[in-house]
Amino acid sequence: MPTSEAPTDLSATDPILITMQDEVRDFFGWSLVDDVHSAQLLLSRVEDSDVESWARHNRLVAISRLYRRLVIRDSEVIVLGAAIEPEEVVIALERPALLVAADGSSGALSELPGSLSEKAWSRLACIVSDADGGDGTVQAVKRSVPIVLHAHGNNLEEWNRLLYLAETMPDPPNLVLTHQTPARIPGMHNPGGFTDGDRTVCFLTALGVHPERISLLGTRTDIIGRWSGVTQEDTKLQKLRWMKLFLTANGLECNH
Repeated sequence: MPTSEAPTDLSATDPILITMQDEVRDFFGWSLVDDVHSAQLLLSRVEDSDVESWARHNRLVAISRLYRRLVIRDSEVIVLGAAIEPEEVVIALERPALLVAADGSSGALSELPGSLSEKAWSRLACIVSDADGGDGTVQAVKRSVPIVLHAHGNNLEEWNRLLYLAETMPDPPNLVLTHQTPARIPGMHNPGGFTDGDRTVCFLTALGVHPERISLLGTRTDIIGRWSGVTQEDTKLQKLRWMKLFLTANGLECNH
């Protein structure tokens, strides 16, 4: 059973999830220095902002609110992946479940008819994003949906654009900041994961959601979902294979 107290440190539930991030960097030839640089800049950018809800103590409040909604309520949590289709969301809404979107997959909610779309958005607890999800992510920002915002070595421009947009909103979305380095960065968290889809699962398990309560919809390893960010096809399919490994390490399996 979950405790009544929310975690303040969303570390990976298993050290293997951090080791796997190092393996991903080695596989693609990416730089740890770049990941650290992006993380430090994101942290400074957010903490230098005039948005009060983005102050460090209020980001902990945002975690506490997500904990109460996603963990204490003890309901099913459905992760929406990049291949999600509106008809799948319609079926999911028949269950008393909460939704968490992997980046731009939240755009599928706006493709539902009127009242059903609003019902779906009201069930969306947060999005987990590296800021390249396009219109779906923008819609979530405009609706003040909490964002678990991720920094990696080549998304500085993306998270900067997203934050500038968020700052223009009357009610900027709450933020939780994540990174993918083995270092401890106060004010940020590394729950593990690599793609938005598996990082969403890592975030949920680090928050305290038991894997048995997590369902995956639109999480595919055989195709590139239409809510994916712009990418090269071969590279994206390689990323999806890594995603599957991270999901397996969290005790979940893709159907494809």
